[in-house]
Amino acid sequence: MTAVLVWGQFAICVVVIAIAGVKLTEYGDAIADKTGMGGTWVGLVLIATVTSLPELAAGITASAVALLPNIAAGDVLGSCVYNLAILAILDLFTRNQPVLALARREHVLSGGFGLVLIGLAGLGLIAGQAGLSGFSDRVSWITPLLIIVYIVAIRSLHRFQEQEIEQFTEEEPDRYAERSLREIGTRYAIAAGFVIAAGIWLPYVSEDIAAVMGWGESFTGTLFTALSTSLPELVVTLSALRIGAIDMAVGNIFGSNMFNILVLAVDDLFYLPGPIYADLALGHLTSVLAAMTMTGAVVVALYFRPRVRVLRLGGWVSFSLIGLFALNSWLMFHLGSTPHG
Repeated sequence: MTAVLVWGQFAICVVVIAIAGVKLTEYGDAIADKTGMGGTWVGLVLIATVTSLPELAAGITASAVALLPNIAAGDVLGSCVYNLAILAILDLFTRNQPVLALARREHVLSGGFGLVLIGLAGLGLIAGQAGLSGFSDRVSWITPLLIIVYIVAIRSLHRFQEQEIEQFTEEEPDRYAERSLREIGTRYAIAAGFVIAAGIWLPYVSEDIAAVMGWGESFTGTLFTALSTSLPELVVTLSALRIGAIDMAVGNIFGSNMFNILVLAVDDLFYLPGPIYADLALGHLTSVLAAMTMTGAVVVALYFRPRVRVLRLGGWVSFSLIGLFALNSWLMFHLGSTPHG
């Protein structure tokens, strides 16, 4: 397997996910419109779940078929870091004030739940290093806890959004009246199929990249697999900003990160050798801490709503997100620079 062939396969996966991700967003938005969901809720649940399909497909394949736990965990945790860095990119496209000053404070709730979920995943990782990860011979004790917290979070956020959803249903016309829900659902499924197919291919490509380049699987999963599976979030978030749907964009970021941690629980269920945390490199804790710090910075900005743009480029939180993203990538490279790191 030559480097050119491996990188070519990686490029194909990236292109497929990027194109199919745009279509998934279009059809997901149409389904949301026909079912009467509100903007924030669409971004938080429907669009976030849609754009996180690559992480789910890549994670299940890496854990259940390829038996590459570090690729699976690196994809999930690396995607959380990538997604938060997308908010810094959004600032480059807003002119008058930082993008987080324009978003509603209600996103603090979803950001808080995201912090809890990422923190629990970090505790599971530490417990795995201490040999205390097993709930049974097959599943970690943290996995059912993550699933429960995710369900509680979605239920709580839904109750919080019920009033907005009712108002949206009453005031917004059907923007896709010429298409039936069945037609949209069919096209949605086709686009999802392409995303899943590329997601299944990605773990194998990442393994080949690690072998050809001499990199560790934890670094490869965090950087390359996470980058490609985060492309739908990037495309969707920029598209939402373009049409002025800032709350949908921010909701998509937080919702995707919450779903990503749920994917880690699913990976554990599919990982046959035993609790997945027992076989993970400790270097993933770097991504956990980076994601938590970045989420905390965004939550603070959402609450205080800073309006000063540094160097006319973005808010202070955007520079913080970029710095933390770069620091995480640098640390992951050095911690996972040896094979199977």
